[in-house]
Amino acid sequence: MSHELQSIAFKWFDAFNAHNIEQLLSLYDDHAEHFSPKLKIRQPETNGIVRGKQQMRDWWQGSFDRLPSLQYKVTSITANENRVFAEYIRIVDGEENMLVAEVYDVRNGKIVNSRVYHG
Repeated sequence: MSHELQSIAFKWFDAFNAHNIEQLLSLYDDHAEHFSPKLKIRQPETNGIVRGKQQMRDWWQGSFDRLPSLQYKVTSITANENRVFAEYIRIVDGEENMLVAEVYDVRNGKIVNSRVYHG
């Protein structure tokens, strides 16, 4: 099972780095939640949380539009039966690289919750 969850994470990074919103969203449950400290800063009214695919689409599309060079370089992925822990480097032209960790909770092959932590 952990290999399946690792596969979801690799697909997530492939979709994100290609800025392919639909492929990215296909990995999520329709009612999934995503937390990001960047979201909390840019859109304080959300308290850092977007719920459902439409809100996630809006958040990521805005990020891709604002930061066309945005890429994530994976440094580590570990998984157990229902959770993936990924570490990566956030790379954006003109900005200092940032160490990031993200946790994905997975049920029935779909991400139901994801949380981002900045180093």
